[in-house]
Amino acid sequence: MSEDSTIHRAPVRLRATRAFLRKFTGHVGARIGLSFLAFVLVLAAVPRLLVGPLQTAANATGDFLAPPNAQNILGTDEVGRDVLNLVVHGARVSLTIALMATVICLIVGTAIGLLSGYYRGRVDVWLMRLTDFFFIVPTFVLALVITPVFLEVVGRGGTILGFRPSLFVIILVIGLTSWGFVARIVRSQTLTLRERQFVDRARVVGSSDLGIMIRHILPNLVPQIAANGALVVANAIYIETALSFLGLGDPLQPSWGTMLYLAQRAGAASVGAWWYLGAPGLCVLIVSLSFVLVGNALDDTFNPRWRVIP
Repeated sequence: MSEDSTIHRAPVRLRATRAFLRKFTGHVGARIGLSFLAFVLVLAAVPRLLVGPLQTAANATGDFLAPPNAQNILGTDEVGRDVLNLVVHGARVSLTIALMATVICLIVGTAIGLLSGYYRGRVDVWLMRLTDFFFIVPTFVLALVITPVFLEVVGRGGTILGFRPSLFVIILVIGLTSWGFVARIVRSQTLTLRERQFVDRARVVGSSDLGIMIRHILPNLVPQIAANGALVVANAIYIETALSFLGLGDPLQPSWGTMLYLAQRAGAASVGAWWYLGAPGLCVLIVSLSFVLVGNALDDTFNPRWRVIP
């Protein structure tokens, strides 16, 4: 590609970016979802803007399972810790797990979908049969079976890549079991893109298969990957919550799912401590719904005028 061609394309890309931003930010779902996510992400990044350091049983000062009051606006848990403090600090854990698992999911799903759609033939058959397994078997059931096994293998002491073993295993398991539908979507788009003229021109000038996939096909998949990535995050939050609720999380780094597990174990439902169950449960619902709204807004914005970038 010549320098003049690149210069001439720059204004076109800039106008297209501005048009996309106008349409995306004008979407009601995007506005609602981004507003909630911006607030939650800021609190997750800097929890001390709203609460102090993470409370433990040793430094808890509230009454046991006290209802919401002026001192603890979301009440306290079974050991006297402020539920608001736990919810805000739990946002960092839950979102970190969900986002890291989504990155793994998108990388694996995109790579398999690209290879399957581009090469077709036997490669396509074998990769799609592997995809069918992860696509058909419920992700949560598969994660529920695999997580205890991985925990036994890696142990529960020390850290792995900066994460405690239980959190690292949950990230890995969710990421490696949730990529099926991403691979399907990427494959279907790759099958179409590989027949376009710009791919034929790239082959004529001697571009390698890897170069064609990365430089010519992958950029055109970004809209679909981005839109589905937001939905993957929502799904990852639900799976993490479910696994932690079953006791597979890390009580020393409480996520929203771990809070629900501790509330259930403390009998919060039977004693009427609705705030202990309601606060983390509502957070899971709102944040997951926000990611779904953003994903749908991205899909609505990209799909009507899905442009090909040669």
